[in-house]
Amino acid sequence: MSGRFKRIIVIVLDGVGCGEAPDAAAYGDVGSNSLGNVARVIGGLKLPNLGRLGIGRITEIEGVPASLHSCGAAGKCRPATKGKDTVAGHWELMGILLDHPFPTFPDGFPESIIEQFVSATGRDVLANKASSGTVIIQEFGEQHVKTGKPIVYTSADSVFQIAAHEEVIPIEELYEICQKTRSFLVGENGMGRVIARPFVGNSTDGFTRTERRKDFPLLPATPTMLQKLEASGKDVWSIGKIDDIFAFQGITRSNHTTDNAGSTQAILDSLNQDFEGLLFANLIEFDMIFGHRNAPKGYGAALESFDRAIPSILSRMEDTDLAIISADHGVDPTTPGTDHSREHVPLLAFGPSLPSAVDLGVRDTLADVAAVIADNFELEAPLAGLSFLGRLA
Repeated sequence: MSGRFKRIIVIVLDGVGCGEAPDAAAYGDVGSNSLGNVARVIGGLKLPNLGRLGIGRITEIEGVPASLHSCGAAGKCRPATKGKDTVAGHWELMGILLDHPFPTFPDGFPESIIEQFVSATGRDVLANKASSGTVIIQEFGEQHVKTGKPIVYTSADSVFQIAAHEEVIPIEELYEICQKTRSFLVGENGMGRVIARPFVGNSTDGFTRTERRKDFPLLPATPTMLQKLEASGKDVWSIGKIDDIFAFQGITRSNHTTDNAGSTQAILDSLNQDFEGLLFANLIEFDMIFGHRNAPKGYGAALESFDRAIPSILSRMEDTDLAIISADHGVDPTTPGTDHSREHVPLLAFGPSLPSAVDLGVRDTLADVAAVIADNFELEAPLAGLSFLGRLA
C-alpha cells in the first residue's frame, strides 16, 4: 500500500456553499451563503455530527455553534476555476482548472448552433430557450408528441438539454442525438454538458421526466486525478452522477444512484468492501431538487438527513481510511434567482486515525483535494492545488 491511507472517500454535497467567494460580485452573487442563509431562513439547522467535524467554524450557521469542532480537520476552499457549474467544480476537485468559463446561452442558442443540430440529427427543434426542465415538457410536450421535434432548452448552467418522449424518440435514439450534438459543441461553443432528458406521460395527465437521463460532458485536455489513479492500478469507484461528469474516464466501477438516500447507502455498502484507491460520491439533491427550486426547507432537511448518516459512515471506516466532505459550488436557495452561486465550499476531513480539531483555514482552490490524493498515493501532482496531507498526521 502506497501512502498513509489505503482508501480516500470524497463526498461532494452538490451545491452546498459556505459564503460568497472573493469574486462573487463578478457573478452577481454578493451575499450568497447556501449553508448560512438556509439556516437563518428556516430558523436554524440541527447538524451535530457535521458540527463536530467543524462545519460551524467555517461560516456562521444558526443552530451549529463553532465550539462543537472536536474531530478531524476543517476549512473551506475558494473556487479558482472560471465559472460556477457542476463540471467545472468537479474538474477542479480532481485537479483541472478552467482559464475561461464554459459558455452559457440565457437567451437560447444562436441560429448557427440550431442549424448544426438540424444538419447533424435530421430533426427540427421546439422551444430553444432557457427554462426549467419540468416546466418546459408541460409547455411543449403535446406539440412534441404531435410533431416528433425534440425539445431543446438550456438553463443558467452551460448545458444543451434535449427532452423527448420515450415513445416518440426511443431512448437509444435520444442518446445518439445527444452524442451527435456533443461532437459539434466544441471550441467557443464547447458547453459543459449535453444532457438527454427523456420523459413519459400525456397532455391529459401531464408529462413526467424519467430516470434515464444521461449526460455527455466535455472532456478535459489533461488527465484528471481519476485517470492518474486508474493508470497506477488503483480502484476508482464512483457513486451518483460522477460517472456522467467524467464520461466514465478514469472510473473502474460505477454505481449511478439518483438521489441522496441511494448515494448515502452506496457509500456505506462500498465501505464494507475491500478496495484500494478512491471512492468518489456526489449527493445531488441539495442542488437539483432544492437549490434550483428555491426550497430552503427541503435543502435544510436534506442536510440534516445527511448529518444523521455520518456516524454510520465513521463506523465503517478503518484506521487507513480518510474521508473528505466538500462541494462543487453553491446554489443558495434563499436568493431570488435559481442559478448556482459563486461561493467557498466546505472542506471537512475525518477518519478514525486523524488528529482532533485541525484548522485547515481558507484554501486557494478546490484542487487541494486532488493534491492530497496525489500526495497520498505517490502520483504526479495536479497542475493546481496544495496538499494538506501533512496536517492530518
